[in-house]
Amino acid sequence: MKHRNARNARLLAAALGLALAGAAAAQDTMREAQVRTTLEAQGYTDVHDVKFDDGLWEADATSADGRKVDVRIDPASGEIFPDNAVSQVSEAEVRARLSAAGYGRIGDVEFDDGLWKAEAWNASGQKMKVHLAPQDGRVLHERAD
Repeated sequence: MKHRNARNARLLAAALGLALAGAAAAQDTMREAQVRTTLEAQGYTDVHDVKFDDGLWEADATSADGRKVDVRIDPASGEIFPDNAVSQVSEAEVRARLSAAGYGRIGDVEFDDGLWKAEAWNASGQKMKVHLAPQDGRVLHERAD
């Protein structure tokens, strides 16, 4: 019994280490200063409260038309997703994209704050929280839920 508990503890520690390393690697693809520069290059001003959360950078800013917006930035591509974005795909299309990407048991799917958000199980049987792009439903980020 002791060996099983010790083995489980080691496996849990290894999994946690990999998850943290993955989050750090995603964050490292773009630094806070780069987030600010990217937003300002796209016409955003008064950029503040920049933080990395749920696999995406988040910030509060003022858009070029003077509106206060919350934005999310993909750390890999630098793509910006304002909270007032309009989806160009339907929920059915998002569900189809998730299925095509290997997700099963797709639960809640909603469009919120300019991104599609879904709960689904990956191929390993783990429940995931998934963020998808409003333009085409491609997976931006996933994390264990």
